[in-house]
Amino acid sequence: MTKKTIGRIDKINFPKLDLLQIDCKIDTGAYTSAIHCSEVFEKEDGLYCTFYSKGHPNFNSKTKVFKDYTFTDVKSSNGFVENRYKIKTEVIFFGKTYKINLTLSTREDMRFPVLIGRQFLKRKFLVDVDLENQSFNTTN
Repeated sequence: MTKKTIGRIDKINFPKLDLLQIDCKIDTGAYTSAIHCSEVFEKEDGLYCTFYSKGHPNFNSKTKVFKDYTFTDVKSSNGFVENRYKIKTEVIFFGKTYKINLTLSTREDMRFPVLIGRQFLKRKFLVDVDLENQSFNTTN
């Protein structure tokens, strides 16, 4: 299988989350991938996640319910370990749909509401930090 070359940032779609043209940072320093979630809480019927961000207008404030979710420990760049919810969904790169695991995080103050980490990138993509929006440019 030939690996596609991706840049350091891109715009991607999460069809099952109704999130389109979402800015993401390709982060080879991160193992897991993360998405901004403004509100998250558990009820008997699942995990409720609201995807809202005033700084990212494509985050549409819709609340999604996940029946299948887990917890995972995530170590930040400063060494702090945080236990986060982890969901499974789909993401589109270069017009192709992939399964992805995402941890839920508060990224309101970050430039990119989504980080794509090594766990997802391996065996699929090469990263060229001189490039931007490779997937987005080829699908629009």
